[in-house]
Amino acid sequence: MNMDAPRYVLVVEDDRKISELLLNYLRANGYEAVPVYDGREAVQQISLRAPDAVILDWMLPGMDGISVCRAVRVFSDVPILMLTARVDELDRLLGLDTGADDYVCKPFAPSEVIARVRALLRRAGGRVKTSPRPWVVEDASFRISWLGQWLPLTRIEFMMFRTLLARPGRVFSRDQLLASVHGPQRDTSDRAIDSHIKNLRKKVQAVEPGRECVTSVYGVGYRFDMPE
Repeated sequence: MNMDAPRYVLVVEDDRKISELLLNYLRANGYEAVPVYDGREAVQQISLRAPDAVILDWMLPGMDGISVCRAVRVFSDVPILMLTARVDELDRLLGLDTGADDYVCKPFAPSEVIARVRALLRRAGGRVKTSPRPWVVEDASFRISWLGQWLPLTRIEFMMFRTLLARPGRVFSRDQLLASVHGPQRDTSDRAIDSHIKNLRKKVQAVEPGRECVTSVYGVGYRFDMPE
């Protein structure tokens, strides 16, 4: 057993035969290897328990490998080794520009994958920084993703959530949140904010069950709490 081997490698591959082959080789070399078969699940797993390295297939259900890379790089610099059958130079550059650290092209020798994982971990020095920031805000498209999944937000919900996300820990009154949506001139009842917050909570919890990210502050308003 290699005493320098990392404790935990996440294998994100929807082909069960390839996944099992990689898992067997990783475990034989002293790694804790865990399989995931879906792109969105991979982002969620990485955010909940930081792996030492990720082996990531390009083509996945839920989210493809490039989208997974983009989502993960928001909150983690975990080494990512991408598996792909797409070998042209443009695809390679796209993958590296969006967060992959290295490539292995299919078909591959499992021993090469092990060697590449070891090299990535040596370069990382065993230090993987992960911050609890599982969201991405795209102002141009009025979209917010949570754990790599775009939330089905209305325009008002987007504006309110963006305001809360920009200042974690700060309490916003209903007037302040409504002003962020409508400006100083508005004809919306302050109590309408409660309904929007309720919808926001439901949409985040549809992606991450149990997540209470928007806290009510009695008599004041609402606060976004950073995930622990």
